[in-house]
Amino acid sequence: MGYYLRRAGVDFTILDAAPEPGGAWRSMWPSLRTFSPTQYSSLPGWMMPPWTADDGFPLAAHVVDYLTRYEQRYDLPVERPVRVTRVERGSGGLLLRTDDGDREARAVVSATGTWSRPFLPAYPGAADFSGRQLHTADFRDKSEYEGRRVVVVGGGNSAAQILAEVSQVAETTWVTPRPPRFLPDDVDGYDLFSIATERRRRLDAGQADSAGVMGLGDIVMVPSVRAARDRGVLHAEPMFDRLVPKGVAWGDRTLEADTVIWCTGFRPALSHLSPLGLRNAAGHIDTRGTQAVDEPRLHLLGYGDWTGPASATLIGVGRPARDAVAAITQLLDG
Repeated sequence: MGYYLRRAGVDFTILDAAPEPGGAWRSMWPSLRTFSPTQYSSLPGWMMPPWTADDGFPLAAHVVDYLTRYEQRYDLPVERPVRVTRVERGSGGLLLRTDDGDREARAVVSATGTWSRPFLPAYPGAADFSGRQLHTADFRDKSEYEGRRVVVVGGGNSAAQILAEVSQVAETTWVTPRPPRFLPDDVDGYDLFSIATERRRRLDAGQADSAGVMGLGDIVMVPSVRAARDRGVLHAEPMFDRLVPKGVAWGDRTLEADTVIWCTGFRPALSHLSPLGLRNAAGHIDTRGTQAVDEPRLHLLGYGDWTGPASATLIGVGRPARDAVAAITQLLDG
């Protein structure tokens, strides 16, 4: 957003609650890799520097360095740490309540993402389990699970990458709500972006998309996941019925475990927008592109396909950001 706002000559400020650049990538576990090589993981204007390792998929630290340098390269006006607690309607625009005083703006772009709102399901027996339960957001390093019996829950990319790591040092069981679906080894970031764009077109046309990413699958075969497949650990069991004090259970069958890692996704961090009263029954805000339907001075960016195809990815966020700036410029000119 900052890149396109700068190009449009708009007077703007970026308020960042974090103390340093890098966004959610700074909170990721160190071994996490992007789902695509650097040429397909770049923001508008400046390509991410090449990742020199043979596998071609950058680690999280490489992305943090890129985002830090991107901010510096375009001299983006970032104020941090400043946390926006409420967005309200004001007399001439929108009023932002922050921990650094109030601000007024003629337009607001909310780009708080999902990482700060991990989703943990209310599962039967969870309170009785005597071992450790943690979410993807709390995972850091495989070494702390050495010698343990670990259940990894979830059928997405985070679950597959964490399973690949932990299975090197621990006895692991992978459980998923439906059989996991793997992308072909040769599918890269450009393919994923194109697929996501086509998926959005199909959904807008009222066509169903019930078979993963346009029927190809959900899990990207990054090197660590391919290595796990070669070791024979990518076998998933159906979701268990309940947790028990010493493990998990399916009917009469019990599996002993001392750790459960819930890779069950995230929810949009939208509590700061509650005063506007815009959320629908699904917990989202109805949008037309990135623009809130019932509050045209508000745009939402980077929460998922409902705010633009692949808008929560580095390569995909550019197009909806550009479109949002065009709409904001029109609003300001009016």
